[in-house]
Amino acid sequence: MPLVTRKVKGSDPRDGRSTRWSAHREARRDELVLAAVAAIDAHGPQAGVGEIAAAAGVSKPVLYRYFADKADLHAAVGTWGAGVVMERLLPALLSEGTVRERVDLGCEAYLAAIEEHPNVFLLLVAHRVESDADPLADGKAAIAAAMARVLGDTLRELGVDAAGAEPWAHGLVGLGLSTGEWWLTRRTMSRAAVRGYLAAFVWHAFEGLAREYGVDLTDSAPDDPDDPDRADERGGTP
Repeated sequence: MPLVTRKVKGSDPRDGRSTRWSAHREARRDELVLAAVAAIDAHGPQAGVGEIAAAAGVSKPVLYRYFADKADLHAAVGTWGAGVVMERLLPALLSEGTVRERVDLGCEAYLAAIEEHPNVFLLLVAHRVESDADPLADGKAAIAAAMARVLGDTLRELGVDAAGAEPWAHGLVGLGLSTGEWWLTRRTMSRAAVRGYLAAFVWHAFEGLAREYGVDLTDSAPDDPDDPDRADERGGTP
């Protein structure tokens, strides 16, 4: 009677090879995404797949071994961009300081991040409108989820109903996208000025919400000379 051997899960050498190949493929995708970012930085929002492949030192067919199509490549760039924004934004929002100071820091961190790669931001925004697949979809969802957690925690610390944290977070993401697109396209205002207006808008929305629940945040707001609303209060001009 032949011996019956039981296959131990994970003992097949092919499992190890598959794992190594998956890790290699993921690392190679990351390298190609960075090459795409460099090509878009250099050639502008109109950078094509050929220019991206050239920046990566590969042919277009090789590039498409790692990405299903152009939309998949753009989506990967969008995920990369969202990661950069979150790396800057979350530490600012979680820093020590008043709510107003954290709002100011968050707006500055966001604007500084997108200003470093304006062509990438504008390409992603353009393809969000022009194509059926939104390359920013996953990134927007990740940023909104992170902001909803921060916003919910802050509201609970203030003793305010946090049920609206998620829709408000998505609203802030939309506000940031539209403001960023306008600013990087028009360039009619300095980053400091845009930050002042954007922070004032977000702060007054948050402060008004807290006030409706009986929480006064005005004493925690510093006197910011770049804030156009506070310039008006002092009788000056923004």
